[in-house]
Amino acid sequence: MAEIVNLRMARKAKARAADKTQAAENRALHGQTKAERKATEADVARLTRAVEGAKRDRTED
Repeated sequence: MAEIVNLRMARKAKARAADKTQAAENRALHGQTKAERKATEADVARLTRAVEGAKRDRTED
């Protein structure tokens, strides 16, 4: 015999699971504090300056 399933409870469980995955995605996208974002931007800028400063000039004759 098949197991009886309460459709209302199943629907709510499915909605909770969807909300949980959406929250995880939002944490990944927007989870940094302002200080962490500024620190990351500063690191990227510092590395970009270091790479640009280390490049050789290409003079074509």
